[in-house]
Amino acid sequence: MNEHSAALVHPLVARPDVGPMRVMGIVNATPDSFWSGSRFGTAERAIAAGLRMFDQGAWAVDVGGESTRPGAIAVSPEEELDRVLPVVARLADNGRVSVDTRHPEVAEEAARAGASIINDVSGTMYGLAGRLGVGYVGMHSHAVPVVPGANPFYDDVHADVASYLRALAGAAEEEGVRETWIDPGIGFGKSTADNLALLRQLPSLCSLGAPVLLGVSRKSFLGDVTGRGVHDRLASSLATVAPAWCAGVDVIRVHDVAETMDTIALLEAVWGRAQQGTH
Repeated sequence: MNEHSAALVHPLVARPDVGPMRVMGIVNATPDSFWSGSRFGTAERAIAAGLRMFDQGAWAVDVGGESTRPGAIAVSPEEELDRVLPVVARLADNGRVSVDTRHPEVAEEAARAGASIINDVSGTMYGLAGRLGVGYVGMHSHAVPVVPGANPFYDDVHADVASYLRALAGAAEEEGVRETWIDPGIGFGKSTADNLALLRQLPSLCSLGAPVLLGVSRKSFLGDVTGRGVHDRLASSLATVAPAWCAGVDVIRVHDVAETMDTIALLEAVWGRAQQGTH
């Protein structure tokens, strides 16, 4: 190998000693999620999907009753509760369940039904999580649901997102939240260039002091990069697992649990399995 070819080598970096990456499966108890393969419009179908994800190795299942895709129609908290509560209650007997919501009343009722994590796309419910004694995922977003074409301008998207997430994690700690994850909100009010910049900066985000949860599965920026529609984005979704794993991301939120588990298993086989974490 000559000096010119050596300069092109860019090897993966082995995962830091932060424990094994965990997988959160996505169960959308909705009729209008952005990918038809993740729409489970009845409680029975949503429950079956969640149970299958647990069987495939998911650490947790994230149940949502309102789509946050660009242009999604908002639903009332009452309708959202009707969609998620029976699913949460049934799945909570089999493993950890998260509720994906922006409504405090939905988060509280879901926690009482068995959800042990609030996945807060609004970034405002850390006080509620502290009061209820449940885990908390705080996400950076511009608007939820996402307004089509409304990508704000960032002088430095990583600096802005990191500053927001650091403050959010601090606020959660002050409210007594015992488990907090921070989520950079890939695809939420961010351009394709912004999303790619945040993926490049994952090691820095993972050093902010709180474990990182990352959700990139089948999102539109992957289509911008590959030219493929949502039904054909499994490969590009799995490709993002490698940089996330290497950076030390704690939880990756996905539609395709079995395939993601296989990807993580191969990364661990090549680079060495991380020690079991205590968190």
